Amino acid sequence: MERLTISLDSELAEQFDQYLKAHGYKNRSEGMRDLIRDKLEQQGLEKPIGGDCIGSMTYVYNHQERELAAKLAQAQHANHNIAVSTLRVPLDHDHCMETVMLNGDTNKIREFCNDIIARPGVRHGKAYLVPVEVEHYHHEGKAHIHSTPKT
Repeated sequence: MERLTISLDSELAEQFDQYLKAHGYKNRSEGMRDLIRDKLEQQGLEKPIGGDCIGSMTYVYNHQERELAAKLAQAQHANHNIAVSTLRVPLDHDHCMETVMLNGDTNKIREFCNDIIARPGVRHGKAYLVPVEVEHYHHEGKAHIHSTPKT
């Protein structure tokens, strides 16, 4: 582990300390590590890259809108290899929030998320992706996969 020293103006340091307290961090180092990891992952996933990732996509939509719910379900079924689970939460009589759990090729997942989030009637769409290293294992005659976060 390397030790880094940074200088912050008093106002920014106070805001950072409030953030740490509000999010339950015990020290500045762990909070800073998480912020750096988050920014590096965000920057890395904005570029076209290969490899695999895990993640989630959340959005809100009106299930009464013309065939929108059916089209969203069709898109998920067409991408069943990367959309591994969906949680649907009714918000009121018309609106739902869905969270789709994702696992697979980063570029395919990004395309799928962009397609869903850009659809008319889908609002507040956001994808959160974490790059992973996929390893295949065989223990006691059973094959399984480990997805280890890269950062």
